[in-house]
Amino acid sequence: MIGIYEKDINTIPSLIVVDEENKGKPLPVITYFHGFTSAKEHNLPLAFLLAKRGYRVILPDSLYHGAREGKISPVKRQTFFWEIVLQNVKELEDVKDYIDESNLLLDERFGVAGTSMGGITTSAALTQYDWIKTAAVLMGTPKLTDYAKALVDHFQQKNGKLPRTEKEINRLYEHLKHYDLSKQPEKLKERPLLFWHGKADEVVPFEHTYTFYKQNESLYSNPLNFKFIPEANRGHKVGRYATLETVKWFAAQL
Repeated sequence: MIGIYEKDINTIPSLIVVDEENKGKPLPVITYFHGFTSAKEHNLPLAFLLAKRGYRVILPDSLYHGAREGKISPVKRQTFFWEIVLQNVKELEDVKDYIDESNLLLDERFGVAGTSMGGITTSAALTQYDWIKTAAVLMGTPKLTDYAKALVDHFQQKNGKLPRTEKEINRLYEHLKHYDLSKQPEKLKERPLLFWHGKADEVVPFEHTYTFYKQNESLYSNPLNFKFIPEANRGHKVGRYATLETVKWFAAQL
């Protein structure tokens, strides 16, 4: 039987999904980050399927989301998008520390994945943590700086003003370069990485992930460890096909 347990991990509201028989045993662990305006419980179907395969799945709430939403306005939350992503990256280390201190990780098999903003978080985390063994990015982008510039342009067109001062925005671009996987693909170090992206995505550009994949295929001696799955006529929404492919990916790679 699959259990769902609420846990505050260093003040991060999280759900832990695991087979009840293995609740206290070391297992391979997958942390899955939700998308913008979503929440941890929205990824329970995927977590359930992964838990059935023998994984312990951690679903954290991002800053200003879910149990941490507070009274922030939608526009204000939009302007904090990158702070939320980088906070996710920072808090992933808190999750890893909790798992290690609780002796719940089997053979250092720690994976990370996410949807949209969560996929962007996953790409950024790969530039920071060598202990991530396998990852999956669902309709996220590894091109953080390019996407940040696109978001600023979109915000300005929609609201008639910049989200911040020009100086602050340029400082953000410089800071994001440290987390931008497209600017430091050598940090992949041949770690297994899956991209899934809908070809009709209207939010996160399909071309971002596809061009990154094509440009860096040669970094992998084993092509099976670097995979891109496009889905025709699919917009910015993860469907059953992508969910099942993600489960198959981790079952094979972690």
